[in-house]
Amino acid sequence: MQATTYLAGDLGGTKTLLAIYSDQNGKLKQEHVQRYVSAEWTSLDSMLKHFLQTRPDANSKPQTSCFAVAGPVKNRAAELTNLGWSISQESLQQSAGLEQVELVNDFAVLIYGLPHFSDSQQITLQTGSGIDSDVTQAKQGPVAILGAGTGLGMARGLPSNTGWIALPSEGGHREFAPRSNDEWALVQWLKRDLSLERISVERVVSGTGLGHVMHWMLQQSENATHPLQEKAKAWRYNTPDHPDYHDIPASTCQFAKAGDQLANAAMTLWLSAYGAAAGDLALQELCTGGLWIGGGTAEKNQDGLKSMHFLNAMRQKGRFQPFLEGLTVRAVIDPEAGLFSAACRARKLAESSGTLA
Repeated sequence: MQATTYLAGDLGGTKTLLAIYSDQNGKLKQEHVQRYVSAEWTSLDSMLKHFLQTRPDANSKPQTSCFAVAGPVKNRAAELTNLGWSISQESLQQSAGLEQVELVNDFAVLIYGLPHFSDSQQITLQTGSGIDSDVTQAKQGPVAILGAGTGLGMARGLPSNTGWIALPSEGGHREFAPRSNDEWALVQWLKRDLSLERISVERVVSGTGLGHVMHWMLQQSENATHPLQEKAKAWRYNTPDHPDYHDIPASTCQFAKAGDQLANAAMTLWLSAYGAAAGDLALQELCTGGLWIGGGTAEKNQDGLKSMHFLNAMRQKGRFQPFLEGLTVRAVIDPEAGLFSAACRARKLAESSGTLA
């Protein structure tokens, strides 16, 4: 008899991952995965049909699925505007012959994975005093996650008798509050450079934000001859598909690791702002169940997230510093964490509906 399987997807503007998972003694095992270039397909329906038709014979067809979508989900539907895709749960159910389909925001979906991440998928940044941090127990308190990638994602999770309730957030768009003269000067420069009246947190705390920080520092006269000077301009004024484009956030990390003084200063400012944003979220959500750091930059900046630049800024919240010091804080370092979390949600849907074999 073939094992019950679950279908998981992580849908993005550039790539889409589709995978089949099975349950092996309570642990999810990835049986088959395929990566697609999103722009090469006219719809998710056609891509999904291809995936299911070409799956290995050994894998039974999943009946329950969850898809992480790069964007908001409303009324059981989502729009991937860059691709021209309109996705609905009902359409996917009909076209792929699935019993259950759920669309979830691609950052909020991580909430469903938190109780199931292994030690290879996450690292501990702060042990804390264990306020209420056994995330596998339904009795513990709320959890929260934020992560710097192209933007700044945020989500929170509430425990219930039937499992986790994942609540998406657009907290990355709240106002950035400078805490130092340097951050104040950065904000004023960003307003001029980007022609904006306000600066959101994700303009600084994101992969793109790190590029902004480095570009701002390179504008200062004493740094006119820095080797990243022209490359920063190529990054700022060109799109990624332009031949002259240069990935200045990645170069900043590389130069910092090589001991470059200016790049290290940029990383220090960025990590401090990141830590402050993490502490703000922890206070806002009172996440006694734990705080997680995710996003595309977590895996590449593990040492930075463990540094005092990040952790001290997270903890320094006045009278609530003891609360922050008592939190368990972890970072998700698995690049397929979203896909795995979608599989966790699909399994929970199957359990709730009684469709498990």
